Amino acid sequence: MASAPERAGAFSLRSRDRGGCARVRRTIRLHSRPPLRISVCTMQMLRPLAPVLALILAATGPGAALAQTAVPESKAQIALSFAPVVKHAAPAVVNIYASRVVESQRSAFAEDPFFRDFFRNYGPARPQVQNSLGSGVILSGDGIVVSNYHVVGQADDIRVVLQDRREYRADILLADAEADLAILKLRDVGDLPHLDVRDSDGVEVGELVLAIGNPFGVGQTVSSGIVSGLARSGTATGNARGYFIQTDAPINPGNSGGALVDLNGDLIGINTSILTKSGGSNGIGFAIPSSLVRQFVKQARNGETSFRRPWAGLNGQPVDAAMAEGLGLDRPGGIVISDLHPESAFHRAGVEAGDVVLEVGGQPVNTAAEMVYRMSVAGEGSDVGVRVVQRGEVRDLTVRLSEPPDTPARNALTTGDRSPIPGLGLSGINPAVLAEYGLPLTAAGAVVTDPGPIGLRAGLRRGDVITGVNGTEITASSDADEALAATGRWLTIDLQRGLERMSLRFRL
Repeated sequence: MASAPERAGAFSLRSRDRGGCARVRRTIRLHSRPPLRISVCTMQMLRPLAPVLALILAATGPGAALAQTAVPESKAQIALSFAPVVKHAAPAVVNIYASRVVESQRSAFAEDPFFRDFFRNYGPARPQVQNSLGSGVILSGDGIVVSNYHVVGQADDIRVVLQDRREYRADILLADAEADLAILKLRDVGDLPHLDVRDSDGVEVGELVLAIGNPFGVGQTVSSGIVSGLARSGTATGNARGYFIQTDAPINPGNSGGALVDLNGDLIGINTSILTKSGGSNGIGFAIPSSLVRQFVKQARNGETSFRRPWAGLNGQPVDAAMAEGLGLDRPGGIVISDLHPESAFHRAGVEAGDVVLEVGGQPVNTAAEMVYRMSVAGEGSDVGVRVVQRGEVRDLTVRLSEPPDTPARNALTTGDRSPIPGLGLSGINPAVLAEYGLPLTAAGAVVTDPGPIGLRAGLRRGDVITGVNGTEITASSDADEALAATGRWLTIDLQRGLERMSLRFRL
């Protein structure tokens, strides 16, 4: 069959080729450009559908092709960009220059491959200035700034530079190494540009975001991306106890403490770390959610100098697929409780060992980091709803979050000169001590608060729990002090370090 004249919107059917198929050819002309030819081969059994295919191709027409390749037709369309968001948010993002003076020792044998290990801590102490560079975000007109702990946490001098080059000195109001957050207060400021804080629980995967900071000290820089994931926790994030928003917006050294904002220019996170092997951005960055930042600012304004976390007083582990079947759950999720302290707020609310905690504060929890985050955001003194599976039934409980009780008394003391380890700081154990030193819930004995120079050489560390001295069981700090003072020629100390038990033996 002869082909029809090829024109825009025309089509023709050709006879079957040797392969036994019919061909539908479609030719589209776009202005003066070369024609676009589309050839579709159908098997003989589909030959009756060729007219239908031809109608579909005709329906597309040259207008549809033009619509897909349309260029901006007005200045407003050409100017469409992130610029309005950046103009709103960038003035509230600052560069931070922090420094501190440390004492360093350099031995005369430092370069000797044999003797340097023997004389590592010998030599005159010399002061040395360490500098750090990062970013921060102004959260109020009176000069409240949030940044990362690893940027300013131990600094002696902090200098903050605004986008318009104004400079201010800053003081640390509250800092917390575990959360990697620090709240600063600028000195002698007036009304400053600042960002509104959005509830990060409303953030969704796929949202467009901007990361603003000072990477490598090149100056304020803006990068764009999306929210790649939520509720990120674990060792892959660089902080096993952290809880983060993941983004693919490029984050590099110097961005730490900078802002992650949405398209309204509201703060949704503080950029804190990246997952990388090269030292640069690989598209996997992490930001601390803004809801936790809001709680930090609240406590700082209330005069706190360290972050106060509610105490859970329980142990548990995530529920995997194998455990879910044994617990009667239809899917993996939640945290199964293995142990509770008698003074735990969860224990008082009715949670028992073997229960599965599904939600805290109306949000699902699947890791210990998520549970700590939800409790931290709620804050001490608040009542939160907790959903648990208890003996096969779902129960909704109310828990009054509180700090760990500092009772019974610690009875802290320091060993005297009669002790074989003088200057050893000891304390009794109560819930507050458990939380402060990160001890197991079942820890009992006397905790080492300061090993002192002799104890450090003997191998003792801060946080060790002395459980026995020369075969005598230790249940309080006074027991340890008396047992040490009564030591003869041999000294044996039984202790617990984390989850490990060990013994130190000395001849005096």
